[in-house]
Amino acid sequence: MSLLYDKLIFELSTPGTEGMSLPPQDVPEIEASSVIPSGMLRKKDVGMPMVSEPEVMRHFVALSLKNHHIDKGFYPLGSCTMKYNPKINEKLARLARFVEAHPHYPDSLVQGTLRLLYELEEMLKEIAGMDAVTLQPAAGAHGEFTALLMIRAYHRHNNRKPAKVVLPDSAHGTNPASVAMAGYEVIQIPSNSDGRVDLEKLAAVCNDDLAAFMLTNPNTLGLYEMEIKEIANLVHKSGGILYMDGANLNALLGIVRPGDSGFDIVHFNTHKTFSTPHGGGGPGAGALGVKAGLAPFLPLPVVGRKADHKGNPVYYLDYRRPLSIGPVHSFHGNVGNLVRAYCYIRQHGGSGLREVSETAIINATYLREKLRQRYDLPYAGRSLHEFVLSGSRQKNLGVRTADIAKRILDFGVHAPTVYFPLIVPEALMIEPTETESKASLDNFVEIMLQIADEVENNPDLVRSAPNNTPVSRLDEASAAREPDVCYSK
Repeated sequence: MSLLYDKLIFELSTPGTEGMSLPPQDVPEIEASSVIPSGMLRKKDVGMPMVSEPEVMRHFVALSLKNHHIDKGFYPLGSCTMKYNPKINEKLARLARFVEAHPHYPDSLVQGTLRLLYELEEMLKEIAGMDAVTLQPAAGAHGEFTALLMIRAYHRHNNRKPAKVVLPDSAHGTNPASVAMAGYEVIQIPSNSDGRVDLEKLAAVCNDDLAAFMLTNPNTLGLYEMEIKEIANLVHKSGGILYMDGANLNALLGIVRPGDSGFDIVHFNTHKTFSTPHGGGGPGAGALGVKAGLAPFLPLPVVGRKADHKGNPVYYLDYRRPLSIGPVHSFHGNVGNLVRAYCYIRQHGGSGLREVSETAIINATYLREKLRQRYDLPYAGRSLHEFVLSGSRQKNLGVRTADIAKRILDFGVHAPTVYFPLIVPEALMIEPTETESKASLDNFVEIMLQIADEVENNPDLVRSAPNNTPVSRLDEASAAREPDVCYSK
């Protein structure tokens, strides 16, 4: 027998049940056919479920308990920085004066919002060592694409038409996709034996045809590029732009500013680094910081500040930017996300942001050292906020990394990123973030060690996992090729 609220909401429906009471209609009723063409009218009732308010609440609360989320359990998703989100951020983002402000309001009626955006830009400039910032891009990949459009505009303004963008084989998958979308040719170079940029391989492709080198630092193995100054010199001597994918900025806050290392442009995943929930594809914000030479090409509008006749600051949207690539997002960007980021940064301050990164690094290092004896560690250099294990040892015993990931779900913990980066066979990419306690980390270690024992002694248990989740293992190929997302009686 299934539990009552395991049923679909349509199965809970009882004819005649109402979830609310509306006042009597005080205007004449108009036949739909008199104002809407008959061809556009429904031929049968929409079929909405008929349930009471308590049933609606219990149904959706039951669904929420089946879903894994950061408020429910640990989320060690490598390269995604799924940290806990302080509720004060949520409270401030939901203030009526932010939520109810219409995007077409004149600047004079949204001075508070514009001031917040302006000050957030100033804080991001300081954090990254950049000269200007745009908050428009809607996510990290959107920030990448926007950056590449700016790079193209920059080169054309300087009478150059380079055709190639270089990136290492450890790059995030969105990097080559963004490059191709921007009309550039993707050139991939292999990493060296340490998992970092191979300077000789980079030098071989640094020429007049180089538009940019895209680099994540620390990279997707969690390793800092120790030769970043030499990398910057090679790129700049060729007239190229050094771009930093900021997905891993959580390792650098208050410790290293990308602009001081030679980067010309960096994107921020404010929905990751500065603690906004971003599961399921949103909400996101991929702000961009740039050096002065790229600032004229920023998307428009940018938030400006001037003084009124009394000397008081007035904030406005500046559209007078003749070299701009144009808008890449409607209105002011994803303001709700940006309010959360502003709150997070103000709450921590400079020293607090440094502590964020130091704690994230300590947590990741602790897990790596606890697990490296039972799982392979292909790149053993000193990692920062994340690290990558390999399940090759377990695969030799007949258990794949995908099986291990499914088994982790049985313990109420989300699986790490698997099979990425591609240069690590059977990869398990783990990032604990700074918000996890030692008790939480120790629990994860116990889970991973137990699974390692199960692989050796009871591999079928791992291969059949998950066993304790609301839905057992799915046929992922069929789910992707033949999705059934509509309910029908």
